[in-house]
Amino acid sequence: MVKIEIETDRCIGCGACVNACPVSLYEIVDGKAKLAGNTDACILCRACESSCPVGIIKVTE
Repeated sequence: MVKIEIETDRCIGCGACVNACPVSLYEIVDGKAKLAGNTDACILCRACESSCPVGIIKVTE
């Protein structure tokens, strides 16, 4: 099972995760990144982690 953690208090709302995720798991709501879908769709590419300029996203199995 995939676990995705987002430190929303440190999020700068840049949308890099939204643009990087090939399965559209992220959205920006009120200037912060949030999960938009079920994490079961995650393909563990970790593009969200590497694209985040402030390193607030962690993907674990």
